[in-house]
Amino acid sequence: MSKIRVLRCRECKREYEPSMRYICEDCFGPLDVIYTSTKINRNTFANREKNYWRYIELLPIENNSNIVNLNAGFTPLHKADRLGEVLGLKNLYIKNDSVNTSFSFKDRPAGVAISKAKEFRLKHVGCASTGNLASATAAHAAKANLPCYIFAPSNIEEAKIAQALAYGAHFIAINGTYDDANRVAAQIGDTKGIGIVNINMRPYYVEGSKTLAFEVIEQLSYQVPDHLIIPVASGAMLNAICKGFEEFQELGLIDDISNMHITAAQGKGCAPVVDAYKKKSDEIVPVEHPNTIAKSLAIGEPGDGLYVLRRLKQFNGFAEDPDDNEIIDAILLLAKTEGIFTEPAGGVSIASLKRLVENGSIDKDQMVVCYVTGNGLKTVEAITHIIPKVNIVKPDIEVIVNMIR
Repeated sequence: MSKIRVLRCRECKREYEPSMRYICEDCFGPLDVIYTSTKINRNTFANREKNYWRYIELLPIENNSNIVNLNAGFTPLHKADRLGEVLGLKNLYIKNDSVNTSFSFKDRPAGVAISKAKEFRLKHVGCASTGNLASATAAHAAKANLPCYIFAPSNIEEAKIAQALAYGAHFIAINGTYDDANRVAAQIGDTKGIGIVNINMRPYYVEGSKTLAFEVIEQLSYQVPDHLIIPVASGAMLNAICKGFEEFQELGLIDDISNMHITAAQGKGCAPVVDAYKKKSDEIVPVEHPNTIAKSLAIGEPGDGLYVLRRLKQFNGFAEDPDDNEIIDAILLLAKTEGIFTEPAGGVSIASLKRLVENGSIDKDQMVVCYVTGNGLKTVEAITHIIPKVNIVKPDIEVIVNMIR
C-alpha cells in the first residue's frame, strides 16, 4: 500500500493521486502530501541513524532504495547559556543547521526532493535559489548522478556559487532578482521536463523541512517549546515546521501545541511578510527590489507568505524585521557568546529574538528555540568591513608577548 494517501489542495481541499503535480487544477492552490495512517510511538526513532531519514514513515519516499542520503540532519540543539545570560533568558536553544552537509538547512528539502526525483525516474533536476538551495540541490544531484541546473541571481555570494559549481552543477546566473530566476526556472522546468525541486516538485520538497520540528521535539525529550523564531524567505520552512509539530501532535507524541508562539523573521529591505503582519493585512505586497544583507532571505514575492500570516494567527505569533546593522551585531553576538558562526539569515533570527526580549514579547522563563539555518563561512563578506583588521608582525617573541593582554 502506498505511503502517500493523496496530494491535497491547501485551499479548496480537492485531492489528487500522488504524482508530479504541484498546483490545484481548480483554484491553483498549493498541494500538500497527506499520508496513510501509521502507528508510530516515541520508541520508533530511538535507535535509528542520526540524520533526518530517521523519520522515513513521515517522508514522501515509497521505496527506501531511492533515498539519496548525505547524512544531513539531526543537527545540534545547542543550549545557549551565555547568549541567554546576555539577553536575560533562562531556557534558550539554538537549532544549529549551519553544520549540515552543505552547511544549511536546505539539505533537508533538497535531499527529499532529489530522492523523489529518482523515484519518479527523472533525468534532470534543478532549482531556483538565493544561494543555499543551489549547493544543497547540487550536492544531492551529484550523489544521485543526475545533471543539475541552478537558476539564481547573479549577485548572490561568491562562495555559494563556487560551492554549487564544485558539485558539478550548471549555474545559470540571472541578471535580476530571485523572483526573476524563479520565473525562468518554472518555465524551463515545465518545457524541458526538469525536476525543479522547489517548483514542480514542491509538495515533496517542503516535507524535508518539517524534520526541523521532529528533531527539536526529540531533542527536548518531547517537550513543546514556548516560542520558535524562524527566518522567512518563501515561508515554506516556517509552514513545514508548523506541519511537523501538528503531525507529532496528531500521532499523540506531544501535548497540545496551541499555546506555542511563532515568530517570523525577515531582514528590513525585503520583509513583505513582516510588513503585512505589522499592517494587520492579509495581502502580501511584493518587494520589487530587495535590499538586505540577508540575501538568502531576499525573496520579494514569497510563495508561502500568506500561509505564514495564517500560521502567525494560529500560533499567537509575532514578526520582526531587523536592519543590516542589527543583523551584523547579532552574527557577532552569537559567535562571541556561543561559538556559532552564522550567515545573515541566522543573524536575522538572533536580532529578532533580541527585539522580542526587549519589547517584552518573550518572558525570561520561556523555553525558546531559535533556528539558525546557514553557515557564516558562506557569507564572510557580510562582516569583513566591521571585524578588526589583522596586523602582520615579525616572528619576534618579545614583540608578540607585549601584544598579549
